Amino acid sequence: MEHKDYMQLALTMAAATNGQTSPNPAVGAVVVKNGEIAGMGAHLKAGEGHAEVLAITAAGEKADGADIYVTLEPCSHYGRTPPCSQLIIKSGIKRVFIATTDPNPLVAGKGIEQLRQAGVEVHIGEGREEALELNKHFFHYMKYQTPYVTLKTAVTLDGKTAVASGDSKWITSEESRLDVHYDRHRHDAILVGVNTIIRDNPHLTTRLPQGGKNPIRIILDNTLRTPLESNVVRDKESKTIIMTSDSITEEDKVPYLQEGCEVITLPDKRIDLQSVLKELGKNSIQSVYVEGGSSVHGSFLEQKAFQELIIYMAPKLIGGRDAHTSFGGSGVSAIKEGLEMNIVSMKTIGPDIKITAHPKKHSNMKEG
Repeated sequence: MEHKDYMQLALTMAAATNGQTSPNPAVGAVVVKNGEIAGMGAHLKAGEGHAEVLAITAAGEKADGADIYVTLEPCSHYGRTPPCSQLIIKSGIKRVFIATTDPNPLVAGKGIEQLRQAGVEVHIGEGREEALELNKHFFHYMKYQTPYVTLKTAVTLDGKTAVASGDSKWITSEESRLDVHYDRHRHDAILVGVNTIIRDNPHLTTRLPQGGKNPIRIILDNTLRTPLESNVVRDKESKTIIMTSDSITEEDKVPYLQEGCEVITLPDKRIDLQSVLKELGKNSIQSVYVEGGSSVHGSFLEQKAFQELIIYMAPKLIGGRDAHTSFGGSGVSAIKEGLEMNIVSMKTIGPDIKITAHPKKHSNMKEG
C-alpha cells in the first residue's frame, strides 16, 4: 500500500463518524509499521478519545519507529483530553502524515511545530481536498464563527415544490426522503419558518433504519405564532429554539419555556438572518440544514447567506402559474443579477436526481 492508501483508510473511518462528533471535527488515524497496519482509530464523540490516541493505543509498542496517517493536524492543547501531539512524540512515532492543518486557533500549526521541534518528520497535504470536504462545517465555523448553511429543496422537473393549494406530499421518492434524513443526521440544527410548523406540523427529527442524531430544531417566528400543541414543542425528541423579534414580551415566552423550548429574542423588529446566524454561532451550532418554504429560502437567497444548495428533482410535471417554487421574495430585476452557482455533484437516488451546488465566490457573497 502507498501513502495515499493509508490516508484514504483514515479518511474513510473519519467519514463514518460524520455527524456524531460535533462540535469536534471527524478525524481518522492509522499507524503503520514496516508496511503493516499496527493500529487504527476514529474520534467517535466529543469528550472521548481522539483518533490518534485510539490508533496509538491499538498499536502499543509497535508505534515506536512507526508512521501515523491522520486526517487533521493533531491537537497541541489541553481540552477535554490531553494533547495528541505530545502522545505522538512520547510514542516514538517517527513520521506523521497530515491531510490538512487545523483552523482552530488553539491548534493552527502549533501541533505541527511541536512535532517538528521534537524531531518528528511531518508531511502535509496527502488527501487534503477530501479532508476539507469532510469537515467543511467545522472549517467554516472556525473561520467565521457562524454556521455553515445548507439549503434543501425538492422540486419537479418544471421547478415546482407544491401545487397551487399547497399540497406537496410527496414530490420525491422514498429513497430521496431517506437521504434527507442522513443529511439531517450530519447537521447540528435544522431550520424552518413558523408557517411550515403551522401547515405541516413536522417533527423535524432524524428517522434512519439504525436511528440517528436528531438536530436542534430552529423555528423562525417573528410574532411567536408557533402552536403550543405542535410536535416540535411537545415531542421532546430534540431541543427546540424559537427565534423571534424584540416585539415579544417575556410574558409571551412563558408557555414555551414551560414546555422546555428556548426562546431567543433578536434585536430586530423583523427577524434578520445575519442576527440569526450570529446567535446560532454563539450557541456553538456549526451547521444548519434549512428546510423552510419559499419565503425562508427566498430570504437566504436575497441575503446570500448560505454555503450550499441541495435540490432533489423528481421526474414529475405539475404546471400551473400559481404552483409554488423553491425561492420566494421579489427576486432580481435582470438575469445578469442572478446568483451564479457551481454544480459540484449530481447523482441519481431512486428515480430522482440529487443536485448539490455552491455559490460562486463573488465579491457580493456574504462571508459569514
